[in-house]
Amino acid sequence: MIDPPLLADTPGDGDAPTRGGRDAMATLRRAQQLVRDAQAAIEEASRVVGQGNGAGLADGAEARLAAAETERQELTERLAEVEHQVGRLMTLYVATYQLHATLDPVEVQTTIAEIALNLIGAEQFVLLLSDEEDKGYEVRLMHGEPDTPWAQAPRYTGGDPLVDAALTDGGLRFGPTEQSPALAVVPLRVQDVTVGALVILKLLAHKLDFVKEDHDLLDLLGAHAASAVFASRVYSKTARKLRTLESLIRLVNKG
Repeated sequence: MIDPPLLADTPGDGDAPTRGGRDAMATLRRAQQLVRDAQAAIEEASRVVGQGNGAGLADGAEARLAAAETERQELTERLAEVEHQVGRLMTLYVATYQLHATLDPVEVQTTIAEIALNLIGAEQFVLLLSDEEDKGYEVRLMHGEPDTPWAQAPRYTGGDPLVDAALTDGGLRFGPTEQSPALAVVPLRVQDVTVGALVILKLLAHKLDFVKEDHDLLDLLGAHAASAVFASRVYSKTARKLRTLESLIRLVNKG
């Protein structure tokens, strides 16, 4: 049996994980405990089956043995599902840590794209980010050459009902609909401010549709991506102001 991954391999305490990171670690620990409990139950069921196969069966023992074998099979299937969930949660935790590990806007956008492709399984998607100058939205990143008309433009001016609704109220939307080809619209929202949206237009061939666990992943991605984008913008503004101030000081000193 494969042991679940250990949290000791994740970033240390000195990295000051965010509240979202602490929540993810707590979820991982609970999932790992489920794996250990399931493994113990499977081992106990296997022991009972082994004892039954090694001894003569008394009255009713055959039925109990069959029940134990059925339970072992069910636990094995559940364990496989839990291990899969632990793997995805670990991947998500590492991905969100990477989001918060940089304050460079371009690197943040690239990380969002990598999560959409490798963790969500999106083949075609568009990243919209708000323009702080005119309060509109720019098409900052496009992957997979989507043929949606608005995705080809440098700016999003509205027109897709699912995208418009998600940008307006900050709610996760799923499609497609008659008016929208989007499979999912993930709003990037922090402190009641929408800083953009990830619009998923097509999934990879092996992924037929979104499942329930994807909804939770997309919610987490939206929250973490939004805070990472917001932080990178604040840092960029501060860095620009600092450079301007340093230039003024040098000019004054020269004078």
